[in-house]
Amino acid sequence: MKKRVLFYLTVITSVFSLQSCVSNYVVTQPLIYKTDAKLAAVSPKTLNFLKKDLTPSQQIDMALASVETANKAAEIEKTIQFEKKMDGLLAEAETYLGVPYRYGGTTRKGIDCSAFVLSVFGTTIGLNLPRVAASQAKEGERIEKEDIRKGDLVFFSRGGRISHVGIVHDVDSEGEIHFIHAATSKGVMISPLNDRYWGPKFRFAKRVINDGFATTENLAQNNLIN
Repeated sequence: MKKRVLFYLTVITSVFSLQSCVSNYVVTQPLIYKTDAKLAAVSPKTLNFLKKDLTPSQQIDMALASVETANKAAEIEKTIQFEKKMDGLLAEAETYLGVPYRYGGTTRKGIDCSAFVLSVFGTTIGLNLPRVAASQAKEGERIEKEDIRKGDLVFFSRGGRISHVGIVHDVDSEGEIHFIHAATSKGVMISPLNDRYWGPKFRFAKRVINDGFATTENLAQNNLIN
């Protein structure tokens, strides 16, 4: 009789012990895993992926989402670098403010519009543009007026032939476009595109450098030159 009682007591004790052990392994959210440095929270979704519990379709979706996120980050970084490059270009252009205009001039003692443009782009971007405005107008990608941004080139004509060029300096919140150029009247200056003198003479804008810092040679290879 005593042996039977002891047997039942042993069984009951074992059951309670087993339940206690099981309860110690109940997982709550989020799961905590110890790393070499500190405790890190790992979501069930991540754990499922790590354990490869997801279906092949779900794993593909997660992989594509990861690639898309990486691509967006790369595009943002590329845009930031482009903006910095354009800021540097315009900072160089601004150092010419007040330099007098001289037809055929290529120095800070006197410079004409096309020499000013090729000097600024050559110094900051390393881009070799043609010497005269009419030839510069054949470079790059043609841009609609509403898509103009800083660093683009704007061209003007008098008597039907391209005779003047400037660099877009900024586009304000109201869409007003300003360009920096070497004008015959006051030398290197900043003017609004809708100026009563320059507005009627404006013909089109060209982009000779894009977000990837493409040169005119790259644009030609991509059939972007008009």
